[in-house]
Amino acid sequence: MDWQATRPGETSAALPDRRDAHLVFIGRLRTPFATRDQCPRQGDAEAGPVCRVEIDDPWRGALAGIEGFAWLDLLYWMHQARRDLVTQTPRGGAPLGTFALRSPVRPNPIALSRVRLLGVEDGALLVRGLDCLDATPLLDIKPHRCSHSAVDRQRHPDPA
Repeated sequence: MDWQATRPGETSAALPDRRDAHLVFIGRLRTPFATRDQCPRQGDAEAGPVCRVEIDDPWRGALAGIEGFAWLDLLYWMHQARRDLVTQTPRGGAPLGTFALRSPVRPNPIALSRVRLLGVEDGALLVRGLDCLDATPLLDIKPHRCSHSAVDRQRHPDPA
């Protein structure tokens, strides 16, 4: 399938010449998904495959204390997504605006996945819940505090 082709009802916009931000990739996401067709529609933090979040050397020290969290929010750059669609037609659906969808096709292909942290080893995190291509660039990691995680409450209690 040609991922640059448009479906009936889809529209695109010319991308601007200017660049407004400078982003630094801090690592790569290692998943078993080599093509978009292999990627699940959403990650499964309970039964999905174990994936590896590889952190680049300069940023490995930033992992200190992360093992105290059961859940993490990963922000990543969907590097193979087109960026020009204004409206999209989901498989089997009616056309919708890009901002009404979780599609990887967007002006700034930034994705967010909430993943379950399974372990930390040698500058990498083992997680479940990713739904992206192998070698996807990582932008940021944020711990997620959730009320149902005993590990989070013990290590990082909510301020009173």
